[in-house]
Amino acid sequence: YLIMNKSFFGSGNWYKGNIHCHTVNSDGCLTAEQVIERYKKKGYSFLAISDHDIFSNYGVNYNCPEFILLPAIEASAILYEDKRELNCLRLHHMLGILGTKEMQENAVQGVWKHLEKVFPQKFYGDWDGKRAGQELQKMLQDHGCIVVYNHPVWSRIREEEFINIRGLNALEIYNHGNSLYGPSYDAVYWDVLLQKGVRINGAASDDNHNKPQLDDSFGGYIVVKSNSLDHDAIILSIIQGKYYSSQGPSFYEWGIRDGIVYVECSPVRQVRFIAGNFINAGGIVNAVSSRDLITYAEFQLKGNENYLRVECTDTQGKIAWTNPIYFKGADR
Repeated sequence: YLIMNKSFFGSGNWYKGNIHCHTVNSDGCLTAEQVIERYKKKGYSFLAISDHDIFSNYGVNYNCPEFILLPAIEASAILYEDKRELNCLRLHHMLGILGTKEMQENAVQGVWKHLEKVFPQKFYGDWDGKRAGQELQKMLQDHGCIVVYNHPVWSRIREEEFINIRGLNALEIYNHGNSLYGPSYDAVYWDVLLQKGVRINGAASDDNHNKPQLDDSFGGYIVVKSNSLDHDAIILSIIQGKYYSSQGPSFYEWGIRDGIVYVECSPVRQVRFIAGNFINAGGIVNAVSSRDLITYAEFQLKGNENYLRVECTDTQGKIAWTNPIYFKGADR
């Protein structure tokens, strides 16, 4: 295939944000005002307050030139052991972030109001997990939202119950809260989807609940390249994949030049070029020593890749992820 010179972040400014966050309105421990203030002080540019089964839209009261709120909800479909609802077997958690003005105007079921409750789907004993997940995605889409599938490993969800759900904009590949008290290796599922030909971006988040004994803020985020800090511009950049996800490292640029994928980043000890769809596809660049860290790396394309994404790991083991680029065979 022919590779043209191309940069994947494009022009604009960088805006850092957390898209998965809870408050006292569901199972968080801080008020919305407290959470907003914390993220503003940490230099974040945007925040999505995504309480469980409650749509939040705080922008009218808290948006300002240097910080905006993305209206959002974490919606649920839950499989319980029985009708006592004591033991949850599996669940779908999906993040709905309010889409662009055009998406809102075309929303089949209209846009939810601020703090409107959205009752979860409940199942007992058994379910058609794929169908439940697709219905949840459609509900969010029909209310004008883009959709992110959250923490499939923590949710005990089975692969066949979510990998064929259509219309997902991203998969949560790192959940900081889960990493502190449970399993958090969802990037494995990302490559399962990509290897099947599904075009889907990744996203890192905090999923912060701010319990006194657990500092689960400021550990997972996305950094968006956008021409301006306003709702539609940020949402469009997220849809187009013009962002990266991170636990700490920074990407400055990445693209393709004369058939070579190149990456410019903050100092890291390792850069992985992860490609599909053949065994031994991709490559890795390691720092020679702790005194000679990597800020630039490149990879010569072989011509048989159908996607490629990049991971950078710093000396503390923190990772940053680009979204994939696609070549052939990924058309969903």
